[in-house]
Amino acid sequence: MRRIPMKVKPTRWILPSFLILLGIVPLGAQFKRSESPQAPSATPAAAQPPDDQVIKVDVSLVNLYFTVRENHGGYVANLKQDDFEVYEDGKLQTLKAFSRETDQPLTLGLLVDVSKSQERLIEDERAASSRFFEQVLRPKDEAFLLSFGVESELLQDLTNSHTLLAKGLRSLRLNAGVPTVTPTTVPRDPRGTVLYEAVWLAANEKMRPEVGRKALVLITDGDDQGSRTKPSEAVEAAQKADSIIYVILYEDPYYARGMFGGSGEGLMRRLTDDTGGRVFRVDRKNRLSDIYDQLQQELRSQYVIAYSPTNPERDGKFRKVEIRVKDRKDLKVQARKGYYAMAPGSE
Repeated sequence: MRRIPMKVKPTRWILPSFLILLGIVPLGAQFKRSESPQAPSATPAAAQPPDDQVIKVDVSLVNLYFTVRENHGGYVANLKQDDFEVYEDGKLQTLKAFSRETDQPLTLGLLVDVSKSQERLIEDERAASSRFFEQVLRPKDEAFLLSFGVESELLQDLTNSHTLLAKGLRSLRLNAGVPTVTPTTVPRDPRGTVLYEAVWLAANEKMRPEVGRKALVLITDGDDQGSRTKPSEAVEAAQKADSIIYVILYEDPYYARGMFGGSGEGLMRRLTDDTGGRVFRVDRKNRLSDIYDQLQQELRSQYVIAYSPTNPERDGKFRKVEIRVKDRKDLKVQARKGYYAMAPGSE
C-alpha cells in the first residue's frame, strides 16, 4: 500500500525509540486501535476435537448500512426485512439478516478543513464539533480527529474520551503553508488543500482495520488544490473501508465568491453518493450546530441488511448494489452504490 505523509500530533501511543530505529514497529502501528491481549486457551491443543467434528461456518456476508427517507426528507424507522429487496449486479439476493442499528457501536472520523479559506470559520467549527462529540458518542463508540490544509495532521487518535477529543479540537489551527506572493513571485512547489489525500488516509489508516458502522464527516468548502490523490481514489478507499462519507459544506462568502472560485459541491456529492452519505450545507437557515443535529439523527436512524452474494468470487472487482423498498415509490434509500469483493487479508 502506498503511503501519504501525515503529521501525527503526540498522543497516548508511546513506542520505544530503539524499536523504531530497528524497524520492528510497522509504520501503520500508530494508527491502529489498541486491542486487549488474548488470554491463553484453557483447552490444551491435544484436547481439541478432531477436524471431522469441527463445525465450519461460512461468514462471507455483505453488510449494507443505509437510511430510508420520505420525499420531504423525514426518516422512516418502522420498516421490516420483508419490505426490502437487494440486487447485486442486477441479480436478486437472498437476505440473511436485518436490523435497525440505533445502538450499534459507531467508529467516527471527523476531518476538518483548516486551509486559508476556512480561517474565519475554525472557531465555530471547534465549538460545534465539541458539542457534536458530546451528543453523538455513546459508551461503545469511538472517534478520531484529523485536520487538513496543505498537509494532514492526526490531532486525536481513536478514543471515547470527550476530554481528549475536546483537547484535539483546541489544537485546530490554520494550515495554509504557502507564503504570501506577489504577481511576479511564485512558490517553487505550491500545494493547496489536500482534501482527497485526507479522505484516503482516514479510510486506509484509520477505518479499514475497524469493524461495524463507520462514518467519515468532512467539514470543508469542497476546494482541493493540492492532493496527489484523485477523487476516484478517495472514493475507492472509503468503499474498501466500508465507510460512509458525509460532507458539511461550510463556505466563507469572501472566498466562495472571490478570487478562489466557487462551490465544490459537485465533487463532494460524488464522495457522499458513492459511499451512502450525503451533503449538508451551512447557510442562513441551517447553522453548523443545526446540521450536526440532523447528522446525529441520521446516524441513529440506520438499518443494516446482510446477504451472502450469489457470486462467491473474491476477485477484488467492484460489485454494484441496489436496495429497493417494495411497492413504495415515495421512499428513497440512501446507501452505498457497491463494494469491492476483496479476499480476506488483501490490501
